Amino acid sequence: MDAGFVIDWSNLVLRWAHMIVGIAWIGASFYFIWLDNHLHAPLDPADAAKGIGGELWAVHGGGFYTAKKFTVAPERLPPELHWFMWEAYTTLITGFLLLCLVYYHGAEVALIDPAVMALDKGWAIAIGLAFLAGGWLVYDALCRSAFGEDDLVLGGLLFLLCAAAAWALCHLFSGRGAYLHFGAMLGVIMVLNVWFVIIPGQRELVKAKREGRVPDPKHGLIGRQRSVHNTYFTLPVLFTMISNHYAGLYGHAWNWVLLIMISVAGALVRVWFVQRHRGSANPLVLASGLVMLALTALASLSRPTVDIGPPASFAEVQPVLQARCAPCHAARPTQEGFSAPPKGVVLETADEIRARATAINQQAWISRVMPPGNLTHITDDERRTIARWFKAGAQ
Repeated sequence: MDAGFVIDWSNLVLRWAHMIVGIAWIGASFYFIWLDNHLHAPLDPADAAKGIGGELWAVHGGGFYTAKKFTVAPERLPPELHWFMWEAYTTLITGFLLLCLVYYHGAEVALIDPAVMALDKGWAIAIGLAFLAGGWLVYDALCRSAFGEDDLVLGGLLFLLCAAAAWALCHLFSGRGAYLHFGAMLGVIMVLNVWFVIIPGQRELVKAKREGRVPDPKHGLIGRQRSVHNTYFTLPVLFTMISNHYAGLYGHAWNWVLLIMISVAGALVRVWFVQRHRGSANPLVLASGLVMLALTALASLSRPTVDIGPPASFAEVQPVLQARCAPCHAARPTQEGFSAPPKGVVLETADEIRARATAINQQAWISRVMPPGNLTHITDDERRTIARWFKAGAQ
């Protein structure tokens, strides 16, 4: 069986599964944050006497529902409790397998960029894994330290941690690989919050009730803190999962700054949604998020002015594209590891090349992300030839 066929289908199945379980996890997480912020005092005084701190009534799908939350725990546990954890765990498992397939197995294409740092494949993989593990260890240490008792101070330190990670990753890997690893680092933190903090805390509450002890409310408070962190990380993580489609961001000279800015924008938008759930949404928070997003877009437009020289003809650019682009972008790619042209883009005939002139100039000259990992060894002069041809009208 053709190896390319196996890799393509493994990619498809893992990506599909990752998307399904990720939707299930994020959907449940968003719902419970929404639920927690919409609780009000119980209508029945008897419920308050039972230790119920809040309730919510809802209508959906033709039925009425009521959800009640105990301040700490019920007097008696029911025979069955539903736990929400496997959505998070399977998101981590499928995401890590996909990371290994795309960015570690294919490190030369997706992770390593010699123009950024000429890393050996083994070292690149080791560094990537170190960021995933190290991000969690530093984050967890900060949360458990005295800083963790002040949400404002902790938030500032977490921002600095994320900013430092963005800068370091973008100076080690290709822009695409850096963005993905930044999101993966946050995703690992989110899942391990569930695994090591939220679920163990819930198990301790259940254990205390079964043993007839008064549950310690600190477990609920710590779990809630980590859940809030998770919800603010969500939108930046979702952005990085789709960022490989936007070379104008990850291929920018200041890609790490753009990554920080768009992550802040996502977090601010999520803060506004959480405030809205509580009925106290501050429009300035939403406005700040949208302004930050607009500033990110404007910053991505800034490029250094370079004298590329006189316009070039199609006869000058065609050999460059034939040697540096067509090995991958052909009906039958000759570049090892490619069984089909990326995104179905074929650059063999003059008409095909001219029809994709804007994209070619963007990818090869402006963002310089193609060829990935410079597999075909394009030179700066050849990139400039592409820009000169585009400047001449791409005819």
